[in-house]
Amino acid sequence: MRVRIKLRLLLLISFCAAMRLAAQSTATEVYAESFRQGSTRVVEDSFEVKLTPQDPVYRQRIKDMRGDDRYVFSMLPQRPEGDTVITSWQVKLSDLRHPSFDNILLASQDPSNDPNNDAKNALSRLWPSTVAAVPVGAKRIIKVDSFYIVLQVKAYHFTPPDSTYLDSMTVAVEFRNTDPRQPGNSEK
Repeated sequence: MRVRIKLRLLLLISFCAAMRLAAQSTATEVYAESFRQGSTRVVEDSFEVKLTPQDPVYRQRIKDMRGDDRYVFSMLPQRPEGDTVITSWQVKLSDLRHPSFDNILLASQDPSNDPNNDAKNALSRLWPSTVAAVPVGAKRIIKVDSFYIVLQVKAYHFTPPDSTYLDSMTVAVEFRNTDPRQPGNSEK
């Protein structure tokens, strides 16, 4: 009797793990909205960022529709405490006019008090792991104020290949004023 229960439990755990892996590999698009819901729009732009341990930080100022520097978009390496290896990159957007919030891509101003937003807040973490809340290859769409940021990891590489330490990641980034999920909104 115990063997049957253990076998059923093992089968259930295996099934759940297989479903999680299937979800990781099939998710193509994930959407979330920032806690920031305003009327600001940005100058549309798209570019690719190549991140490496030798060049691990990316920063770019983003202009609003008047042409003023309004936001700072950045990608920062995430490392185990006290180590130099990189396991993921964190994407952040800060508003130059309201510097009290270091990342307005988050779904909640205080994410530690809102566990329901964990998956939404995970959109800004580019983490190629089977336990990541958002699959690394998913197209991530985040609405901030009245514009959208689209992120998609195009390539990544581990060194050594069987480790969790990244030696490169290429990310496509797009800033849009129209919802990229809507058909016919491919113009810039």
